[in-house]
Amino acid sequence: MSFFISILLPFHDALDTLPECLNSIRAQDHPHWELIAVNDQSTDGSAVWMRTQAAKDKRIHVIDNPRKGLVNALNLGLAACTHPLVARMDADDIMHPRRLSRQLAHFRRTPDLALSATRVRAFPPEQVQKGFSEYLRWQNLCCSRAEIAREIYVESPFAHPSIMFRKKPIVQAGAYRQGSFPEDYDLWLRLFHSGQAMEKLPEVLLDWRESPGRVSRTDPRCSREAFDRLRATYLARDQRFLAKANHFVIWGAGRKTRKRCRHLLDQGFRPQAWIDIDPKKIGNEIRGVPVVDSQWLKTRQRPLVLVYVANHGAREEIAAELDAMGYVQGKDYLAVG
Repeated sequence: MSFFISILLPFHDALDTLPECLNSIRAQDHPHWELIAVNDQSTDGSAVWMRTQAAKDKRIHVIDNPRKGLVNALNLGLAACTHPLVARMDADDIMHPRRLSRQLAHFRRTPDLALSATRVRAFPPEQVQKGFSEYLRWQNLCCSRAEIAREIYVESPFAHPSIMFRKKPIVQAGAYRQGSFPEDYDLWLRLFHSGQAMEKLPEVLLDWRESPGRVSRTDPRCSREAFDRLRATYLARDQRFLAKANHFVIWGAGRKTRKRCRHLLDQGFRPQAWIDIDPKKIGNEIRGVPVVDSQWLKTRQRPLVLVYVANHGAREEIAAELDAMGYVQGKDYLAVG
């Protein structure tokens, strides 16, 4: 395996954060890299600044994106990467000094690995809200292939700027797709469905900047609706679901849950029951399907349980109850968002 790594860095009007980002790249203990910096039509002087840096460091290459937009910038930059391993980076984040060397070592000892991510730390602390902190807690616990397979429909299991991947399988999978969905989560789901191996190093190797203007907070492609629609698209093709598509139940009968799971049910799938703990809901019907309590699961041949309850604490309580019944996560039940 080549010791050289391509770093793919799209940027747009990032002059305030690019110097700190680039300093963290230059501080890597693995110096054998090229930086493909894609200027996504910046107007704040960041492209001029980056070209000045490129004139001083021949490892840095700046290209301009003629068609504005992150997906276009990513695919343009990916095509320009000349090495088999590609590390993603965002212009407002900070690499830890051993990030590249630790991920390279991960690939060297795991020949079938397609994608290596890392744990991340959010900063600055005053910007990190409770919901995002809980998401990172979950994400940082989701490291092994088995854990990723079990949790793939909960949320995006990787911080995009923390990943390194082999270029060939990413290109073969179609690289980044344009659409009304988060382009990174869509790629992870495609890789998972094609059987590609993905793992996460249990080390914090990236500081991930949180801000009110972050794309995931402002772009409609990253809305709850967009995530729910994307999950349903891939869940409907998942062999674990298809094997029991005529014998599944949905845990959660509240209004929000019904709204979220409609993307799956509108594809023609019909659950055998809705599971809920609220006595006011039990005995009702939704779409002609009864709402029952969890004890119903003990009296039937084991269905596949889709846990659509999104609250992290409640989801863990449901998992504990299902585990006690002998259900196996990833086989007999799947958490969905």
